[in-house]
Amino acid sequence: MPLRTHYESLYIGGSWVKPKGSEAYTVINPATEEAIGEVPVGTAADADAAISAAREAFDHGPWPKMEWRERAVILQQFHDALVARKDEIVQLCVAEAGSIIPVATIMQFDMALDGLQYYIDQIQRREFIIPSSVSAHTNWATGGETLGSTVKVYEPLGVSVGITAYNYPFFLNLAKLGPALASGCTFILKPAPQTPLEAMILGDIANEVGIPPGVFSIVTGGVDVGEKLTTDPRVDQISFTGSDKVGAMIQAQGAPSLKRVALELGGKSAMIVCEDADLEQASFAGVVNFTNQCGQGCVLQTRQLVHNAIKDQYIEMLKAMASQVKLGDPADPDTGMGPLISAAQRERVLAYIEQGKTDGNSLVYGGNIPPGMDRGFFVEPTIFDCPSNSTAIAQEEIFGPVVCVIGFDTEEEAIAIANDSQYGLSGGVFSQDPGRAYRIAMQMRTGGVLINGGGGRLNPSVPFGGYKRSGIGREYGEEGLNEYLEIKVIDFRAA
Repeated sequence: MPLRTHYESLYIGGSWVKPKGSEAYTVINPATEEAIGEVPVGTAADADAAISAAREAFDHGPWPKMEWRERAVILQQFHDALVARKDEIVQLCVAEAGSIIPVATIMQFDMALDGLQYYIDQIQRREFIIPSSVSAHTNWATGGETLGSTVKVYEPLGVSVGITAYNYPFFLNLAKLGPALASGCTFILKPAPQTPLEAMILGDIANEVGIPPGVFSIVTGGVDVGEKLTTDPRVDQISFTGSDKVGAMIQAQGAPSLKRVALELGGKSAMIVCEDADLEQASFAGVVNFTNQCGQGCVLQTRQLVHNAIKDQYIEMLKAMASQVKLGDPADPDTGMGPLISAAQRERVLAYIEQGKTDGNSLVYGGNIPPGMDRGFFVEPTIFDCPSNSTAIAQEEIFGPVVCVIGFDTEEEAIAIANDSQYGLSGGVFSQDPGRAYRIAMQMRTGGVLINGGGGRLNPSVPFGGYKRSGIGREYGEEGLNEYLEIKVIDFRAA
């Protein structure tokens, strides 16, 4: 059955309801600039209704009180219903987010479903009531010996809000929905205005599998909706993916009510290429790191630090590989890089490229709108040879297909340059000496490091997140589920 692309209602409290406002988003295919769908623009009143439903469902509904395995059964049905629609969802990721087919298939869909399955499996295996042994202690009040013990209990946190970005929207939506619902929280999803359809499909599936009323809502909208969700005292937790500036605002908005906040924010990650690296391997990874999703990825390694003995050769290989990346409609299986998400984002990227030229960096490849591509929000893969790590294009997150290649002479210098950033989300090291690569990785101030490209795929059983302005908290792994749990300790007297 084809997926819906035109909605007149919002999914609030388990039902499709008419929004309070009359405006609608026209969803644009960023490769063709054609309208592909329409979704209502939510209002603060719609957000209020979603919060009320979520609060009621958490305080008085069955979801947080269910046995963990009972929730797992429902979420497995949710997972399987998504798998049954894989082809249609992948097509939607291509059309709405501009993802090329391999990215839509593997990074958007498969990795998202791997993560959801991980949480389903974890709540069936993990112990959420953990007793300690009985022991004797001197009772401070009586002076006598008392036998006692404790039980540690993990419980659902409460009402959770997930606010997601436009770059990998289907993946990000499930990265927040999965642990929230698995933990027993009730959950409100606010998708990016550019990519609402990859959220709305989740409402259709939730209805199919019978997720109880109020447990899951989807509210579109702008700043007014976001502020309502982040400031309302009935909301217990916010999980946000986006820029560090907006993340700081959300943290401030949640502070008066002491909300728990998980932030997955920006990055300007460094990839260190040592003089003994496999250059073919390193340069291939280098191209992927600024062309994947047209460079719109917080985790992408867009500062590439290369030993000066091999830097010129590396740049030539990078240019040669970039020239082989076919730009075009991501629905074409031969396309290697699709568009940016919008005209506004393209203008932002082009402005950074111009600034890069005037700041003393050498533009060695790309830097323009591709010739003949008048439709769609395309920018060429762009390579700068940067004499310094201090310029804007080396320090600021561009969110486009732009890479800075920076030379170094010593291992210590490379580590210092890598750590000279306000961000610390990801990193990479290329060396044929495993011990050396590990030693460098251990000195990088970042939440994750890929050695020689890593395993090639996100492992949902390990935590993901960043240092410094790249965020607070972790997604995935046991740590990711803990973001949605409270810990209660029950201390009892045995004798």
